[in-house]
This record gives sequence, structure tokens and C-alpha cells, in this order.
Amino acid sequence: MSDNSFPTYSLFGNNFGYLGRPLSRDYRSADAVVLGIPYDLGTSGRSGSRFGPQGIRSASSNLRWEEMRWPWRFNAFDRLNVIDYGDIEFTPGESQTMVDAVVETASEIIAAGKTLLSFGGDHFVTLPLLRAHAKHHGKMALIHFDAHTDTEKSTPSRYYHGSMFHHAPNEGLIDPSRSVQVGIRTEYGYDDHPFTVLDARWANEQSVEQVVERIKQVVGEGPAYLTFDIDCIDPAFAPGTGTPVIGGLSSDRALAIVRGLKDLDIVGMDVVEVAPCYDHAEVTSLAGATLGLEMLYLVASRRG
Repeated sequence: MSDNSFPTYSLFGNNFGYLGRPLSRDYRSADAVVLGIPYDLGTSGRSGSRFGPQGIRSASSNLRWEEMRWPWRFNAFDRLNVIDYGDIEFTPGESQTMVDAVVETASEIIAAGKTLLSFGGDHFVTLPLLRAHAKHHGKMALIHFDAHTDTEKSTPSRYYHGSMFHHAPNEGLIDPSRSVQVGIRTEYGYDDHPFTVLDARWANEQSVEQVVERIKQVVGEGPAYLTFDIDCIDPAFAPGTGTPVIGGLSSDRALAIVRGLKDLDIVGMDVVEVAPCYDHAEVTSLAGATLGLEMLYLVASRRG
């Protein structure tokens, strides 16, 4: 290739894995593993997030030409060997088989010393992911970006995307006193809610630095799990989701806040609730893909 020619995608590996990373289930030499969970039977609003992993992988092709992600000053893939494990396999229509498959697969990957980045699927998938991470890391802090707190106590199903963070503290997976929810703008139990809430209005009115500092104050030291429901972002920037709520964060503000978490001990992470069928021009899938890349940079930044 001449010096003045444009690079082609063939230079960046295959066209199927997230960011063109190799599709493989041999993670022995990997540092980080991408896992898709195409499940949306826990959805209360519009279904379709089962296609989230597929949409995120497709949109990630728009990020592959960058040698390093702005404003980072290094290439994450010089520090991290990342593979795409592909999607988890479970029996269609049987939610417990998804739970079992996620716990088993994620536990094996984490026990091997790998960092796991998961793409949902609806937000219920975070519960089995937390179970797998807690096996290795113990009780964790939760850093939760969302329009909803997902702490409903009475639900019609064990598999519901609005109840994971009621169950997770009760199972001893996360420590509410070290956990924070960012971007909340729907009703929740103010008097009996166990988490620190940085609601959307507050998070939008403060500087990014102030929001990051408050998150760090709550989380402190020790392992933390980062989960990002794409409906934390305002539907003006991310319309492709099942339960859109106006008044959310901009995509730029969300990325800047996530980027600011680089000093925390984040041991696992996910992006959920991307539903490409409600998207326009892949903007929501691209937001999900970019958030995933920022999360990988968080991991890589601790290896500098």
C-alpha cells in the first residue's frame, strides 16, 4: 500500500467480530473477551434488543479505521488482546437456559483471568453476569447508567428487566452503599431505595468532572461492575431502545463520564437494551459500539 492511499477494512481482520476482532472461543491468549447475549424475553416495553449484539458489531465497523480512540493517547489493542467469543447459546423461549449458559460461560472466562465485555440483550442479562463476576471477585460496587433504577420488588416474572438490582443486593452480589445510578429520570422508591442516585437533571446540570468525582466518592476502592443501559442516553441521540425516556444524557456527556472512570477497579462491564429495529442510521448501535470501545480503553489504561 502506498503512503498516500487509504486503508481498507481487510487490513483490520475479519468483518464479523466486534471492531473486527477475531471470532474465537479459544480465549487462552486473550486479555479481554466480548460476549453477545441475544435475549429480550425480560422486556416490558418494545422487544427487539435480542438483535443488539448483532447491531453493535455491525456499527462497530465505523470505528475500525481509527488507530487510537480520541482523546486517548494510545491504541488499546497495543495493550489488550481482544477476541469476540460470539453469542451465548440457549434454548429459545426458555429464559433459565440463558441464565445458566451466561453464568457458566462467563464464570469460565472470568476464572481464566480475562476481562469480560458483554452486549445485550435486555437489561435482565446483567443479573447472571453479576452472579458470574461475584463468584470470582466477591461483592462488588455497581456503576449503573440508566433511565430506570430497575429495583422493582413485585414483578410478574423471575426474568424481568426491571428487577435485577432488587435481586442483586439480596443475593450478596453488589454492595448498595458503594453503588451509584446515573441518569435516572423515572419514578422509584425514594424512601427505601438502597443506591445513590445521580438523576438525569443533576447529571446534566453539573460538569462532567463533578459527576465523575461523585461517582468515585461513592464507589471508592475495590472491584466495581459497570453496566450501561442505552436508554440512559436521550432518545434524541439513541432512539433504538425498548423503553425510551426523554431528558437523558447526550452521547458526548455519557462517553466523557465513562472515560472519567479510568482510575476505578472495573472488573466487568456491559452495554444493554440496544434495539436496532427502532434505530435510525445505526446511531444507537453506534453509540453502543462506541461505549464498548471506551470501556475497553478503561481496561487498557490500567495496563499502561
